Amino acid sequence: MGSCDPVSRDNLVCCAAQAQSDLSVQGMVSPGMLDAPRVKNWLGGIVPAWTALEWQSISALRQHPSDDGTALRIAKDLTSDDITFSAVASAAITVLNAASTPTGLKLTATGNLSRQVVAEMWDQITWPGFNKEMTLAVNKVINEPDFGPLYFVRNLIHAAKLVSKRKEHIKTNQAGKRFLTLDGQPALQELLFRTAFWELNLGYFRGSALGGWPQQDVGVALWSLSVSAHDWTPPDDLTRLCTIPVMGVLEAPYDRGSYAFEGIILRHLVDFGLMEHRAETIPGERFLKNHCYRKSPLFDRFLKFDVKLERRSPGLH
Repeated sequence: MGSCDPVSRDNLVCCAAQAQSDLSVQGMVSPGMLDAPRVKNWLGGIVPAWTALEWQSISALRQHPSDDGTALRIAKDLTSDDITFSAVASAAITVLNAASTPTGLKLTATGNLSRQVVAEMWDQITWPGFNKEMTLAVNKVINEPDFGPLYFVRNLIHAAKLVSKRKEHIKTNQAGKRFLTLDGQPALQELLFRTAFWELNLGYFRGSALGGWPQQDVGVALWSLSVSAHDWTPPDDLTRLCTIPVMGVLEAPYDRGSYAFEGIILRHLVDFGLMEHRAETIPGERFLKNHCYRKSPLFDRFLKFDVKLERRSPGLH
């Protein structure tokens, strides 16, 4: 994941072997790491939540989640009400339904959905934080990449192998149609979540110049959020609580790490309905706002962890 080049669509899908290889040189927890001057300066007195974990649990959280029982288990039995809280799952159902027609959804010569399809999806898809009015104000016409939520979801369901390309159209395949049934929908969120965070290069959609960080340690970040994001917390604090910093973060002239963590992890968790976001006006500022995040009620129902804590660590609540 660390060297995925977000230039062509082929690079949307990250190589798991490459990601694991990158972990040998990036984001490793070494003895005395927290005492290093750069790390201490970056943390600013915050003690990362993951320091409470035994090393074996950190290693386990870095693995791809599987059905065999890992440190992270993702629920496959959400209710229809739960799914409505996930903009990603809801939009995926909308697109899969539209692509299940006999003709499917038309593609342009560049491989994007046609403007007619985008126009049809425009009113059907709602998305947290996406400003349709502003998008219309700066674009004379709306192409698929201009409608970020649709662009993300369409690429996600393709990576999840729920649609197939037929000449100049994409159509929902048999695997995708199963998730449109009442029996199949409860597991859709799990498939999309696992595909997004462990198989896609999320930096492609919300640009990051830090390679695969922090996505390479998403399991560690998710556990850390589970114990530290109960209350409204700014993204810079959550970044320090939940990530293992790399040199690109520590040496950046600005808070590059928080920008990446918010865009690649927190915002996508909001899209999946697992985090809540609020923005507060700053007195005297026209555009800048204070942003805060906290876990949603769906977070703890959807994600379960099997980890061990260091005995010397204080209890986390």
